[in-house]
Amino acid sequence: MSDFVLSPIGYLETPFPDRFGIPRQARLAPHAVGRLRLLRPYDRAEAVRGLEGFSHLWLSFIFHRSAGGWSPTVRPPRLGGNRRVGVFASRSPFRPNPIGLSLVELTAIDTRTGVVLDLAGVDLLDGTPVIDIKPYLPFVDSVAQARSGFVPGPPPRLAVEFRSSAMAQLRQQSLRWPHLEELLTEVLAQDPRPAYADDHERVYGFRLFDLEIRWRCTALQAIVEEIVAPTAADGGRAERQEPWGV
Repeated sequence: MSDFVLSPIGYLETPFPDRFGIPRQARLAPHAVGRLRLLRPYDRAEAVRGLEGFSHLWLSFIFHRSAGGWSPTVRPPRLGGNRRVGVFASRSPFRPNPIGLSLVELTAIDTRTGVVLDLAGVDLLDGTPVIDIKPYLPFVDSVAQARSGFVPGPPPRLAVEFRSSAMAQLRQQSLRWPHLEELLTEVLAQDPRPAYADDHERVYGFRLFDLEIRWRCTALQAIVEEIVAPTAADGGRAERQEPWGV
């Protein structure tokens, strides 16, 4: 038997510089937009000819920042982080081969200089290596009566509230990051805390684009306490980073 070497065909640009805060599955945050820039020699217009006729794509990607190797059992968040299941009964990144699959919406294709695909509903880290693209075919890829094991449906959703000061900070960033309020609401409604978290007074933080989001959770609500923008002391990232969105 032969070993195989996989090489990226492109890299993703997404709002998520860290794993904490990423939607737990693709398409749960429709305002999480991204771009896939294809590398040479794959960045040719003929390589995506006909792709504009499809609304959704499968992305095969590498879990490039998963540490610790594979494990035969994992603890899925949907089981509270306490029960173990086999790794092949999960979508955990701790796999024998760190390959993932994500279903995203294709919103635009730009072939003026290379190939750039605009995507929505992404659930992947910024800089994720993509190794293949395939069109989604609803008549074969969707099975109405399929069973979903221990994942019977979407995760419960929290109500999301913004402190008045946080809302003011959000509005200051709205020109740089269109639909920031919608995206932040979609992300926090899924409760990105670890499954074992139960401290309602603790303030959590994660990065979204180049912003630091600080929030806490009650049993039924996520409360945004502060949205911190980069400053000159941070190296001026806000001035150098290109705004983009849907």
